Amino acid sequence: MDDQFRPDALLSDRTRLWATTMGGHGGAGLVRAHSDSKALVDAATVIGREAREEAEALTLRPGATHARGAGNRAVAEDPDTERTCFERDRDRIVHSTAFRRLAGKTQVVVHPDDHQRTRLTHALEVAQVATSIARAIGVNVSLTDAIALGHDCGHGPGGHASEDAFDAFTGEGYDHGPWGADVVLAGLNLCTETLDGIRNHSWSRSAPMTTEGEIVSWADRIAYCAHDLEDAVHAGIVGVEEIPDEIAAVCGRDRRTQLSVFIRAVVQTVAERGEVGMDAVTGAALAGLRKFNYERIFSRPAALAQSDSVIKILHALVEHYATKPYDIPWPTAVEPASPEAVRAAVTYVGGMTDRYAFASAVRLLDWPVDQLPPSID
Repeated sequence: MDDQFRPDALLSDRTRLWATTMGGHGGAGLVRAHSDSKALVDAATVIGREAREEAEALTLRPGATHARGAGNRAVAEDPDTERTCFERDRDRIVHSTAFRRLAGKTQVVVHPDDHQRTRLTHALEVAQVATSIARAIGVNVSLTDAIALGHDCGHGPGGHASEDAFDAFTGEGYDHGPWGADVVLAGLNLCTETLDGIRNHSWSRSAPMTTEGEIVSWADRIAYCAHDLEDAVHAGIVGVEEIPDEIAAVCGRDRRTQLSVFIRAVVQTVAERGEVGMDAVTGAALAGLRKFNYERIFSRPAALAQSDSVIKILHALVEHYATKPYDIPWPTAVEPASPEAVRAAVTYVGGMTDRYAFASAVRLLDWPVDQLPPSID
Protein backbone atom coordinates (compact mmCIF):
# COMPACT_ATOMS: atom_id res chain seq x y z
CA MET A 1 0.00 0.00 0.00
CA ASP A 2 1.23 3.48 -0.90
CA ASP A 3 2.43 5.39 2.21
CA GLN A 4 0.07 8.29 1.50
CA PHE A 5 -2.90 5.96 2.16
CA ARG A 6 -1.48 4.52 5.38
CA PRO A 7 -3.15 6.08 8.46
CA ASP A 8 0.18 6.46 10.27
CA ALA A 9 1.56 8.42 7.35
CA LEU A 10 -0.69 11.31 8.41
CA LEU A 11 0.57 11.31 12.00
CA SER A 12 3.09 13.79 13.35
CA ASP A 13 6.39 12.65 14.81
CA ARG A 14 5.13 13.65 18.25
CA THR A 15 2.07 11.42 17.88
CA ARG A 16 4.19 8.49 16.66
CA LEU A 17 6.49 8.90 19.66
CA TRP A 18 3.50 8.96 22.02
CA ALA A 19 2.16 5.79 20.37
CA THR A 20 5.38 3.93 21.20
CA THR A 21 4.54 4.27 24.90
CA MET A 22 1.28 2.29 24.71
CA GLY A 23 2.73 -0.49 26.85
CA GLY A 24 4.88 1.70 29.05
CA HIS A 25 8.57 0.97 29.61
CA GLY A 26 9.35 -2.56 30.72
CA GLY A 27 12.25 -4.38 32.25
CA ALA A 28 12.89 -6.93 35.00
CA GLY A 29 9.21 -7.85 35.16
CA LEU A 30 8.10 -4.28 35.85
CA VAL A 31 6.29 -1.68 33.74
CA ARG A 32 7.32 1.93 34.28
CA ALA A 33 5.84 5.20 33.03
CA HIS A 34 9.20 6.63 31.94
CA SER A 35 12.22 4.93 30.42
CA ASP A 36 14.53 6.68 32.90
CA SER A 37 12.28 6.42 35.95
CA LYS A 38 14.12 6.67 39.29
CA ALA A 39 11.13 6.91 41.63
CA LEU A 40 11.91 4.80 44.67
CA VAL A 41 9.84 4.57 47.86
CA ASP A 42 10.71 2.61 50.98
CA ALA A 43 7.20 1.25 51.44
CA ALA A 44 7.03 -2.15 53.03
CA THR A 45 3.26 -1.96 53.55
CA VAL A 46 0.33 -0.14 52.02
CA ILE A 47 -1.03 2.69 54.18
CA GLY A 48 -4.62 1.52 54.08
CA ARG A 49 -7.83 2.72 55.68
CA GLU A 50 -7.17 1.39 59.16
CA ALA A 51 -3.72 2.98 59.27
CA ARG A 52 -5.19 6.29 58.13
CA GLU A 53 -7.88 6.11 60.78
CA GLU A 54 -5.21 5.46 63.39
CA ALA A 55 -3.25 8.47 62.13
CA GLU A 56 -6.38 10.62 62.45
CA ALA A 57 -6.85 9.46 66.02
CA LEU A 58 -3.31 10.62 66.82
CA THR A 59 -3.21 13.90 64.89
CA LEU A 60 -6.69 15.45 64.65
CA ARG A 61 -7.58 18.10 67.21
CA PRO A 62 -10.52 17.79 69.61
CA GLY A 63 -13.68 18.82 67.78
CA ALA A 64 -12.59 17.23 64.50
CA THR A 65 -14.69 14.54 62.84
CA HIS A 66 -13.08 11.11 62.67
CA ALA A 67 -13.58 8.64 59.83
CA ARG A 68 -14.71 5.23 61.01
CA GLY A 69 -15.12 2.15 58.87
CA ALA A 70 -17.61 2.43 56.05
CA GLY A 71 -19.13 5.58 57.57
CA ASN A 72 -22.68 6.53 58.46
CA ARG A 73 -24.59 5.84 55.24
CA ALA A 74 -28.26 5.40 54.42
CA VAL A 75 -27.44 2.07 52.81
CA ALA A 76 -24.86 0.01 54.68
CA GLU A 77 -21.66 -0.79 52.78
CA ASP A 78 -18.50 -2.72 53.46
CA PRO A 79 -15.57 -0.43 54.32
CA ASP A 80 -12.98 0.25 51.67
CA THR A 81 -9.59 -1.36 52.23
CA GLU A 82 -7.54 1.70 51.19
CA ARG A 83 -9.70 4.80 51.65
CA THR A 84 -11.44 6.27 54.66
CA CYS A 85 -15.18 6.82 54.34
CA PHE A 86 -14.73 10.55 53.68
CA GLU A 87 -11.99 9.99 51.11
CA ARG A 88 -14.42 7.66 49.40
CA ASP A 89 -17.13 10.35 49.44
CA ARG A 90 -14.76 12.87 47.92
CA ASP A 91 -13.92 10.49 45.07
CA ARG A 92 -17.57 9.70 44.39
CA ILE A 93 -18.41 13.38 44.10
CA VAL A 94 -15.51 14.12 41.74
CA HIS A 95 -16.55 11.29 39.41
CA SER A 96 -20.26 12.18 39.46
CA THR A 97 -22.16 13.59 36.50
CA ALA A 98 -23.49 16.41 38.66
CA PHE A 99 -19.97 17.57 39.51
CA ARG A 100 -18.84 17.49 35.87
CA ARG A 101 -21.85 19.54 34.80
CA LEU A 102 -20.79 22.35 37.11
CA ALA A 103 -18.26 23.19 34.38
CA GLY A 104 -21.13 24.50 32.26
CA LYS A 105 -23.08 26.35 34.95
CA THR A 106 -23.07 30.03 35.80
CA GLN A 107 -21.06 31.43 38.69
CA VAL A 108 -21.12 35.14 37.84
CA VAL A 109 -21.47 35.18 34.06
CA VAL A 110 -24.01 33.19 32.04
CA HIS A 111 -22.27 31.19 29.30
CA PRO A 112 -18.89 31.40 31.08
CA ASP A 113 -16.02 31.76 28.67
CA ASP A 114 -12.21 31.71 28.77
CA HIS A 115 -10.98 32.58 32.29
CA GLN A 116 -14.39 33.33 33.85
CA ARG A 117 -15.38 31.16 36.77
CA THR A 118 -17.91 28.39 36.48
CA ARG A 119 -19.62 26.52 39.30
CA LEU A 120 -16.90 23.89 38.89
CA THR A 121 -13.97 26.26 39.31
CA HIS A 122 -15.84 27.89 42.20
CA ALA A 123 -16.14 24.48 43.90
CA LEU A 124 -12.41 23.89 43.43
CA GLU A 125 -11.57 27.30 44.89
CA VAL A 126 -13.87 26.71 47.86
CA ALA A 127 -12.12 23.38 48.43
CA GLN A 128 -8.73 25.12 48.36
CA VAL A 129 -9.82 27.70 50.92
CA ALA A 130 -11.57 25.14 53.11
CA THR A 131 -8.73 22.61 53.17
CA SER A 132 -6.23 25.37 53.93
CA ILE A 133 -8.24 26.23 57.03
CA ALA A 134 -8.81 22.57 57.94
CA ARG A 135 -5.10 21.71 57.76
CA ALA A 136 -4.13 24.75 59.79
CA ILE A 137 -6.50 23.99 62.66
CA GLY A 138 -6.06 20.21 62.57
CA VAL A 139 -9.47 18.86 61.57
CA ASN A 140 -10.51 16.33 58.94
CA VAL A 141 -9.25 17.51 55.56
CA SER A 142 -10.93 14.70 53.59
CA LEU A 143 -14.38 15.47 54.96
CA THR A 144 -13.83 19.19 54.41
CA ASP A 145 -12.76 18.54 50.81
CA ALA A 146 -15.75 16.31 50.10
CA ILE A 147 -18.27 18.85 51.42
CA ALA A 148 -16.61 21.71 49.55
CA LEU A 149 -16.49 19.91 46.22
CA GLY A 150 -20.11 18.81 46.50
CA HIS A 151 -21.62 21.92 48.06
CA ASP A 152 -23.04 23.44 44.84
CA CYS A 153 -24.08 20.29 42.97
CA GLY A 154 -27.73 21.25 43.53
CA HIS A 155 -27.43 24.47 41.52
CA GLY A 156 -29.41 24.72 38.32
CA PRO A 157 -28.40 26.53 35.12
CA GLY A 158 -28.21 30.30 35.11
CA GLY A 159 -27.02 30.83 38.68
CA HIS A 160 -29.22 31.64 41.65
CA ALA A 161 -32.02 32.66 39.27
CA SER A 162 -32.72 28.95 38.82
CA GLU A 163 -33.79 28.73 42.46
CA ASP A 164 -36.36 31.47 41.87
CA ALA A 165 -37.54 29.66 38.76
CA PHE A 166 -37.95 26.28 40.47
CA ASP A 167 -39.54 27.66 43.66
CA ALA A 168 -42.90 27.75 41.90
CA PHE A 169 -42.84 24.00 41.37
CA THR A 170 -41.64 22.67 44.72
CA GLY A 171 -43.75 22.91 47.83
CA GLU A 172 -40.72 23.21 50.09
CA GLY A 173 -39.01 25.79 47.86
CA TYR A 174 -35.89 25.10 45.83
CA ASP A 175 -32.72 25.55 47.89
CA HIS A 176 -29.59 24.31 46.12
CA GLY A 177 -28.04 22.96 49.33
CA PRO A 178 -30.81 20.54 50.38
CA TRP A 179 -31.62 19.77 46.75
CA GLY A 180 -28.01 18.83 46.09
CA ALA A 181 -27.78 16.61 49.16
CA ASP A 182 -31.23 15.03 49.04
CA VAL A 183 -31.89 14.76 45.30
CA VAL A 184 -28.87 15.30 43.04
CA LEU A 185 -26.28 13.37 45.07
CA ALA A 186 -28.66 10.95 46.79
CA GLY A 187 -27.63 8.08 44.54
CA LEU A 188 -24.01 8.28 45.70
CA ASN A 189 -24.91 7.03 49.20
CA LEU A 190 -22.61 9.57 50.83
CA CYS A 191 -21.92 9.73 54.54
CA THR A 192 -24.36 11.58 56.79
CA GLU A 193 -21.70 14.13 57.73
CA THR A 194 -20.88 14.91 54.09
CA LEU A 195 -24.51 15.32 53.11
CA ASP A 196 -25.20 17.48 56.15
CA GLY A 197 -22.36 19.84 55.23
CA ILE A 198 -23.64 20.13 51.66
CA ARG A 199 -27.23 20.60 52.82
CA ASN A 200 -26.41 23.33 55.33
CA HIS A 201 -23.49 25.27 53.85
CA SER A 202 -25.56 28.42 53.21
CA TRP A 203 -25.59 30.90 56.09
CA SER A 204 -29.39 31.05 55.98
CA ARG A 205 -29.56 27.38 56.97
CA SER A 206 -29.04 25.74 60.35
CA ALA A 207 -25.41 25.20 61.32
CA PRO A 208 -23.79 22.02 59.96
CA MET A 209 -23.31 19.18 62.43
CA THR A 210 -19.52 19.14 62.03
CA THR A 211 -16.66 21.59 62.41
CA GLU A 212 -15.65 20.70 58.86
CA GLY A 213 -19.08 21.70 57.58
CA GLU A 214 -18.82 25.09 59.27
CA ILE A 215 -15.40 25.61 57.71
CA VAL A 216 -16.92 25.07 54.26
CA SER A 217 -19.63 27.63 55.05
CA TRP A 218 -16.90 30.21 55.65
CA ALA A 219 -14.80 29.04 52.71
CA ASP A 220 -17.73 29.38 50.33
CA ARG A 221 -18.32 33.00 51.29
CA ILE A 222 -14.62 33.88 51.33
CA ALA A 223 -14.05 32.33 47.90
CA TYR A 224 -17.03 33.81 46.10
CA CYS A 225 -16.60 37.30 47.55
CA ALA A 226 -13.04 37.40 46.24
CA HIS A 227 -13.39 35.63 42.91
CA ASP A 228 -16.80 37.03 41.93
CA LEU A 229 -15.25 40.48 42.24
CA GLU A 230 -12.21 39.45 40.21
CA ASP A 231 -14.44 38.13 37.42
CA ALA A 232 -16.49 41.32 37.44
CA VAL A 233 -13.33 43.42 37.19
CA HIS A 234 -12.07 41.37 34.24
CA ALA A 235 -15.48 41.72 32.58
CA GLY A 236 -15.35 45.50 32.96
CA ILE A 237 -18.37 45.63 35.26
CA VAL A 238 -16.53 47.32 38.15
CA GLY A 239 -13.03 48.61 38.87
CA VAL A 240 -10.90 47.70 41.87
CA GLU A 241 -10.58 51.39 42.69
CA GLU A 242 -14.32 51.44 43.41
CA ILE A 243 -13.95 49.15 46.43
CA PRO A 244 -14.58 51.37 49.48
CA ASP A 245 -11.33 52.41 51.16
CA GLU A 246 -12.42 51.14 54.58
CA ILE A 247 -12.83 47.64 53.12
CA ALA A 248 -9.64 47.70 51.05
CA ALA A 249 -7.68 48.88 54.08
CA VAL A 250 -8.45 45.56 55.77
CA CYS A 251 -8.46 43.02 52.93
CA GLY A 252 -6.87 44.70 49.92
CA ARG A 253 -8.20 45.14 46.41
CA ASP A 254 -7.05 41.90 44.75
CA ARG A 255 -8.17 38.29 45.13
CA ARG A 256 -4.86 36.96 46.41
CA THR A 257 -4.66 39.45 49.27
CA GLN A 258 -8.32 39.01 50.14
CA LEU A 259 -8.09 35.24 50.35
CA SER A 260 -4.95 35.44 52.46
CA VAL A 261 -6.48 37.91 54.93
CA PHE A 262 -9.78 36.07 55.30
CA ILE A 263 -8.28 32.58 55.59
CA ARG A 264 -5.79 33.70 58.22
CA ALA A 265 -8.55 35.49 60.13
CA VAL A 266 -10.57 32.27 60.47
CA VAL A 267 -7.50 30.24 61.45
CA GLN A 268 -6.41 32.82 64.01
CA THR A 269 -9.90 33.04 65.49
CA VAL A 270 -10.02 29.27 65.96
CA ALA A 271 -6.57 29.36 67.58
CA GLU A 272 -7.55 32.15 69.98
CA ARG A 273 -11.17 31.34 70.78
CA GLY A 274 -11.68 27.71 69.84
CA GLU A 275 -14.63 28.64 67.60
CA VAL A 276 -14.98 28.69 63.84
CA GLY A 277 -15.50 32.36 63.04
CA MET A 278 -13.77 35.63 62.25
CA ASP A 279 -12.78 38.69 64.27
CA ALA A 280 -15.15 41.65 64.08
CA VAL A 281 -12.90 43.91 62.00
CA THR A 282 -12.12 41.36 59.29
CA GLY A 283 -15.67 40.02 59.42
CA ALA A 284 -16.98 43.51 58.71
CA ALA A 285 -14.65 43.80 55.72
CA LEU A 286 -15.92 40.47 54.35
CA ALA A 287 -19.50 41.61 54.86
CA GLY A 288 -18.72 44.92 53.17
CA LEU A 289 -17.14 43.16 50.20
CA ARG A 290 -20.17 40.92 49.84
CA LYS A 291 -22.50 43.94 50.00
CA PHE A 292 -20.39 45.75 47.40
CA ASN A 293 -20.60 42.73 45.07
CA TYR A 294 -24.33 42.38 45.64
CA GLU A 295 -25.06 46.01 44.85
CA ARG A 296 -22.57 46.63 42.06
CA ILE A 297 -22.51 43.24 40.32
CA PHE A 298 -25.63 41.21 40.98
CA SER A 299 -28.18 44.00 41.43
CA ARG A 300 -27.15 46.08 38.44
CA PRO A 301 -29.91 46.42 35.79
CA ALA A 302 -28.19 44.13 33.26
CA ALA A 303 -27.83 41.36 35.85
CA LEU A 304 -31.46 41.65 36.95
CA ALA A 305 -32.61 41.52 33.33
CA GLN A 306 -30.43 38.48 32.80
CA SER A 307 -31.95 36.76 35.85
CA ASP A 308 -35.45 37.55 34.65
CA SER A 309 -34.66 35.96 31.29
CA VAL A 310 -33.25 32.84 32.97
CA ILE A 311 -36.31 32.48 35.20
CA LYS A 312 -38.72 32.69 32.26
CA ILE A 313 -36.81 30.11 30.23
CA LEU A 314 -36.40 27.59 33.05
CA HIS A 315 -40.01 28.03 34.11
CA ALA A 316 -41.14 27.27 30.56
CA LEU A 317 -38.86 24.23 30.31
CA VAL A 318 -40.19 22.74 33.54
CA GLU A 319 -43.76 23.25 32.33
CA HIS A 320 -42.87 21.53 29.05
CA TYR A 321 -41.31 18.47 30.65
CA ALA A 322 -43.99 18.25 33.34
CA THR A 323 -46.68 17.95 30.66
CA LYS A 324 -44.48 15.75 28.46
CA PRO A 325 -42.42 13.64 30.87
CA TYR A 326 -41.73 11.15 28.08
CA ASP A 327 -39.34 13.77 26.64
CA ILE A 328 -37.09 13.28 29.67
CA PRO A 329 -34.33 10.89 28.54
CA TRP A 330 -34.41 8.67 31.62
CA PRO A 331 -37.28 6.41 32.72
CA THR A 332 -40.19 8.50 34.00
CA ALA A 333 -43.28 6.33 34.26
CA VAL A 334 -45.44 9.14 35.65
CA GLU A 335 -48.68 10.76 34.64
CA PRO A 336 -48.27 14.03 32.72
CA ALA A 337 -48.80 17.12 34.89
CA SER A 338 -48.84 15.01 38.05
CA PRO A 339 -46.79 16.08 41.11
CA GLU A 340 -44.36 13.28 40.25
CA ALA A 341 -44.00 14.61 36.70
CA VAL A 342 -43.37 18.13 37.98
CA ARG A 343 -40.65 16.91 40.34
CA ALA A 344 -39.05 14.86 37.57
CA ALA A 345 -39.10 17.93 35.32
CA VAL A 346 -37.44 20.11 37.97
CA THR A 347 -34.83 17.42 38.57
CA TYR A 348 -34.05 17.13 34.87
CA VAL A 349 -33.99 20.85 34.06
CA GLY A 350 -32.05 21.58 37.25
CA GLY A 351 -29.30 19.23 36.08
CA MET A 352 -28.83 20.98 32.75
CA THR A 353 -25.85 23.18 31.93
CA ASP A 354 -26.49 26.76 30.79
CA ARG A 355 -25.96 26.04 27.12
CA TYR A 356 -28.02 22.85 27.11
CA ALA A 357 -30.94 24.54 28.86
CA PHE A 358 -31.02 27.51 26.53
CA ALA A 359 -30.50 25.34 23.45
CA SER A 360 -33.39 23.14 24.63
CA ALA A 361 -35.61 26.21 24.93
CA VAL A 362 -34.83 27.15 21.33
CA ARG A 363 -35.32 23.60 20.08
CA LEU A 364 -38.42 22.62 22.05
CA LEU A 365 -40.16 25.93 22.68
CA ASP A 366 -39.09 27.99 19.66
CA TRP A 367 -37.59 30.48 22.09
CA PRO A 368 -36.26 33.50 20.19
CA VAL A 369 -32.48 33.41 20.15
CA ASP A 370 -32.32 37.17 20.69
CA GLN A 371 -34.20 36.69 23.98
CA LEU A 372 -31.64 34.31 25.47
CA PRO A 373 -29.50 35.68 28.30
CA PRO A 374 -26.33 37.39 27.04
CA SER A 375 -23.04 36.42 28.62
CA ILE A 376 -22.24 39.90 29.96
CA ASP A 377 -23.50 43.46 29.44
